[in-house]
Amino acid sequence: MTTSVHGPADESADPSGSTGSTGPSGAAKAPRSRGALVAGSVGNFIEWYEFGVYGYFATVIAAAFFTPAGGSEAEALIRTYASFALAFFFRPVGAALFGRVGDRVGRRPTLILVVLLMTAATTLIGLLPTYATIGAAAPWLLTLLRIVQGLSAGGEFGGAVSLMTEFAPPGRRGLYGAWQSFTVALGLLGGAGAAALLATVLTEAQLGAWGWRLPFLLTLPMGLAALWLRLRLEETPSFRQRRAAPAAAPARETVRAVVLGAGRLMGWSAAGYTFLVVMPSYLQSVLGTSFRQALAATVLANAGFAAAILPAGALSDRVGRRAVMVSGAVVAALAAFPLLNLLQDPAAPTAVKGLAVCGAGAVVGLLAGPGPAMLAEMFPTRARYTGLGLAYALANAVFSGCAGLIITEAVERTGSADIPAYYVAGTCAVSALALATLRGDDHRRALRD
Repeated sequence: MTTSVHGPADESADPSGSTGSTGPSGAAKAPRSRGALVAGSVGNFIEWYEFGVYGYFATVIAAAFFTPAGGSEAEALIRTYASFALAFFFRPVGAALFGRVGDRVGRRPTLILVVLLMTAATTLIGLLPTYATIGAAAPWLLTLLRIVQGLSAGGEFGGAVSLMTEFAPPGRRGLYGAWQSFTVALGLLGGAGAAALLATVLTEAQLGAWGWRLPFLLTLPMGLAALWLRLRLEETPSFRQRRAAPAAAPARETVRAVVLGAGRLMGWSAAGYTFLVVMPSYLQSVLGTSFRQALAATVLANAGFAAAILPAGALSDRVGRRAVMVSGAVVAALAAFPLLNLLQDPAAPTAVKGLAVCGAGAVVGLLAGPGPAMLAEMFPTRARYTGLGLAYALANAVFSGCAGLIITEAVERTGSADIPAYYVAGTCAVSALALATLRGDDHRRALRD
């Protein structure tokens, strides 16, 4: 029996959770829905652009912040990924903190606050002095800013998905929620593109000395644009309706749904970060490819990811979240070893490897497209921001934030180059079992108030 929190099935009801009497009219709702998509998406783009940049420049950041005299490159990379993971472990804290505010005060003011925090922290990373300048204080300052990023990122997802799905027109909740994942892909592509461009136009010495700062500083104008959009945003009709009759959601039911939601997301989290973010450092440190070749592979993987997300979300509005997401998890589990073996084969044509990593990204898109709507359908309005934010943050803290650390440490200790495949296959297999508990008609049910 699933622990998803639903109201009664009602295919005629508005899936956004609003009603004709309390929500905006159909004519007025369309531009508001589009505005909600833009305002919600832009914060996600910035968040994942920054996380992508940090992952892509992991080896450069390791040298700048985590390599004292006598320290090895492997040790520095592990410390860099530990800082990466620490930010993810603060995401559940941010999801709980900002989620509570978002469910009580509103989606709009909370989303304004989190984008301010993310922009400030990311910009400051681009201004930080390195280990060579201030010594041991450098990695501590970097870690502190990563914590602030983790808190704000934890508050971003729940609010953005609540905003998009609660404004979604009837029968399009999967597509609207998929925009959250699509802007994640765009953010990762933007980060990869910035890294690839800098690696092309700058020398390695310039990149290590100051070039790595530029993508972080670029966050400032993007963040100001996001702030402007969110200041113009209206509160969602579902929240306005719920605020008129406030009631607390049952704590036990919410906790059970959070745990189940995290289980359903673990494959997406693990495969997504293994294929889309950790891949560059793995290809360089284990398979000996160049920085530019590794980034090219990552760009292809993210391109496949981005291309699959919106079609997968739209498809889930027609055939259901369960069918699309279970298929994605099963394919990812089965394809993990063949993909890695192909990348390890020096005789395999480069074009074939490119198509393979692009396909791997597309498989992750089958999970990421319907995922936000699936989570939104598990929680009532009064607990949606907190509940889906916590489920997502917990899954990402454990299975995404630790991906680089686990894979790098395991490869270092065992000497096995197949560790990423074991990681992806195992998590996706468990996730497929959790996703199989979804009801086939969830996409046709109205969001519960």
